[in-house]
Amino acid sequence: MISTGPLTRERALRDGLSIAGLISVIWFWSQGWPTLGYDAYAYWHVDPVSPYHYRGAPDELGAFRYSPAAAQVFGLINWLPWPAFYWLLVGCLFVALVFVGRWWVVALLGYPPVLYSIWLGNIDILIAAAIVAGFRWPAAWAFVLLTKVTPGVGVLWFAVRREWPNLLKAVGVTLTIAAVSFLILPRPWIDWPVALATIRSDGQASDIPLILRVGSAAAVVVWGARTDRRWSVIVAAFLADPQFSLRALAILVGVFPLIRATQPGAAASAGVTASRSPSSLT
Repeated sequence: MISTGPLTRERALRDGLSIAGLISVIWFWSQGWPTLGYDAYAYWHVDPVSPYHYRGAPDELGAFRYSPAAAQVFGLINWLPWPAFYWLLVGCLFVALVFVGRWWVVALLGYPPVLYSIWLGNIDILIAAAIVAGFRWPAAWAFVLLTKVTPGVGVLWFAVRREWPNLLKAVGVTLTIAAVSFLILPRPWIDWPVALATIRSDGQASDIPLILRVGSAAAVVVWGARTDRRWSVIVAAFLADPQFSLRALAILVGVFPLIRATQPGAAASAGVTASRSPSSLT
């Protein structure tokens, strides 16, 4: 007799979505869209000594807006030929997707923003992976704070829950990296705030000021911290993304492992085991 339990249904869902994911990959990559590596090009093109003196428009090809520390890290590998650099980055993004999705990784490729983000070579999936890892290794938050910055609002989780050692690690490692970077090249740190001010959102989301989105993201984190919902930090990171767009939706892949991690805690806090009352979990 064939089992039709929850585990079997979950595997059937995963396998079905994985087929859809493979079809999506084949279709997406067959289109030959001209925007291949659009965002990654900025990481490859950046000059660590003068990362923000780009003569193009603020969001044109090659414009770099991450911290000087990030520019210095990219400077260690952007001597590679462009194709090698891009595919190395894609490989890192795929590893991050495996870390987040595990056996669901192919199914997650069927989520259009994921493929779009990888196609562009953006670090959205790395941001999601860093946030997921940050609950266990708070130092991972340095990656978020020194790249996209505003999704770092998620560190409020530690403050609301009074997890002071974790907050200290997250902020301390970030400041240490920034301090070392400043000692190496101080001038870019003076130019960076001006570069950040030139960032604009894409599409209709440009009508929503970043400060309002960051405020909303902070509220989501506070709510999530008080109700033990780790996935709320991923949602907050998406809301606070500097460029609120279809691509930024790729960050939401981080919800996948955190919902699973949240469920046992939610059940325990309610004094109910998952096996006794699965419908009570959120």
